[in-house]
Amino acid sequence: MRRILVDSGILLSYYQRKEPLHQAVVAFFDQTAAQLITSPICIAEVLWLLGDPGDSRVLAAQNHLLGAVSRGGIEAVHLLPDDYARIAELNERYADLPGDFADLTLVALSERLDVKEILSLDGDFDIYRRVRREPFARVMLA
Repeated sequence: MRRILVDSGILLSYYQRKEPLHQAVVAFFDQTAAQLITSPICIAEVLWLLGDPGDSRVLAAQNHLLGAVSRGGIEAVHLLPDDYARIAELNERYADLPGDFADLTLVALSERLDVKEILSLDGDFDIYRRVRREPFARVMLA
């Protein structure tokens, strides 16, 4: 089965109707048969960015995302101790970029799980390199 890493920006766009790529992200999620993979750090980031769960629409979006993870529609792969060591190395290597722990978790997971494809709105994934300086294969929205 095809596996694709998904970053926080894509997940956030899914839930924010005013985002310019919202419809394209929804269509991609509805049509893909690939296993979508992210990190729990990305999930936490999206839950926080969605806003105050006191707003019923925010609460519904947060619970929808949590439900997608609980049902396996999005696989949140936990980080291992070695991943944290790798993230520290990446943090040093990419110190000139705006630090993004969530992004670096995806780089580490990409290497450990050998998943090269990523769905992201973040241009930093054009700069980040996997093991042996291998670039990511960016998945494009239609």
